[in-house]
Amino acid sequence: MRRTWHSGLLFGGVIAALAPLRGVAQQQHDFDFELGAWKTHLSRLVHPLTGSTTWVDYDGTTRVRPVWDGRANLLELEADGPSGHIEALSLRLYNPESHQWSINFANSRGGTLGTPSIGEFSHGRGEFYDQETLNGRSILVRFVISDITATSCHFEQAFSDDGGKTWEVNWIATDTRI
Repeated sequence: MRRTWHSGLLFGGVIAALAPLRGVAQQQHDFDFELGAWKTHLSRLVHPLTGSTTWVDYDGTTRVRPVWDGRANLLELEADGPSGHIEALSLRLYNPESHQWSINFANSRGGTLGTPSIGEFSHGRGEFYDQETLNGRSILVRFVISDITATSCHFEQAFSDDGGKTWEVNWIATDTRI
């Protein structure tokens, strides 16, 4: 699986301007809702930005544990589906100077952390952006965390190859607390 869930550093200043700053103590615990064990259902678009409409589904578990008193956390995902097995991790780090989070992604096949997506939470929604290369073309990546409750949350990743005018969703995950 190509590392496309999270990476890159782009739009940090734009994201900061989009949402009013909240207290640092609150922001550094933005991901606390996700601590613990979750049942995960995810769908992945097989060939993004090609006109493909073929999706594959996976089911598995996600475990999230705090690091550095909540200023960071580590997510471990393991899921299976007809297209195979996914093992991935995401290291999320809070930057107290920018009041933003970086999301760093790796899968077990690649074995390295990618360039982080940068963003923050506002009004119960997290938005994170980066820039990557897909099939030799520069694209924008948007990762959104939404519909956050005590027992569930929703994740979507989308790509744009036209500078953010349009977005194609290519990764959807719904977590339900175990």
